[in-house]
Amino acid sequence: MASAQAIEIHARGPGGLLEGTWQPASAGAPVVLIVPGSGPTDRDGNNPGGVAAGTYRLLADALGARGIASLRIDKRGMYGSRPAASDANAVTLGDYVDDVRAWIAAIRARDAAAPVWLLGHSEGGLVALAAAAGGMSDLAGLILAAVPGRPLGAVLREQLAANPANAVIMDEALAILARLEGGERVEAVSPVLLSLFRPEVQGFLISLMRVDPAALIAEVRAPVLILQGERDLQVGRADAEALHRANPASRLALLPEANHVFKAVAPDDRAANIAAYRDPGLPLAPGTVEAVAAVIEGAP
Repeated sequence: MASAQAIEIHARGPGGLLEGTWQPASAGAPVVLIVPGSGPTDRDGNNPGGVAAGTYRLLADALGARGIASLRIDKRGMYGSRPAASDANAVTLGDYVDDVRAWIAAIRARDAAAPVWLLGHSEGGLVALAAAAGGMSDLAGLILAAVPGRPLGAVLREQLAANPANAVIMDEALAILARLEGGERVEAVSPVLLSLFRPEVQGFLISLMRVDPAALIAEVRAPVLILQGERDLQVGRADAEALHRANPASRLALLPEANHVFKAVAPDDRAANIAAYRDPGLPLAPGTVEAVAAVIEGAP
């Protein structure tokens, strides 16, 4: 099935309009709202920090070919959604949940009968979880792609410890994490840690650290797909399994070849794994589109 022409659409943000790309399908077809991952990740799944995989665009195109509509979005204050907020860093998890609600309203205005699925990637999965657990009774379902199953503090400690080069900064990093978990900001941060803990984003980090993904998913009553690549360097199979245990009614799909941006990579080749983050020409890993489409098409 050929995809219809994608168009830009808008939703109401706090200070101006949010912007996204709508990939339409037939009237009443399911719609997947794709919530982007951490940092300045755009609606296509790219990030100036070295990510150019185009994962969300590739997924939207593939779903469109199957008759499933999608909406992929720019975060408030960034890219096409720049007018929505004067400071893209001055956000909390709750702000992003508000934006998800605004986007769902925009979808309903276009097609009131369309079943709406939330797909959150990585950090975006925490936003999707918070939205779904917060009483969205009309949500068709939830798709969690490479989403941590533990609070952010635990994930960051593990990621920092996994790199031996971080040994010289671990004491400071752990001290900063402890203070952020306690709700305190930290003004003095060493340059080597600024990319992770710069003062401008600490309010957002504090809001994320209060979230227990397993507790949230246990509250979700809609159908849930947990999608996890087994060659993901950032979120592991144990996270996906923790989410599944917390909501045994969920469906767990493990993709043997997929990395964090759902590109197929060879085992035990970290350099090639990272290189795949920058390669928009690589297709999505086998099974990615099929797993997402199957849960949507199989929903009652």
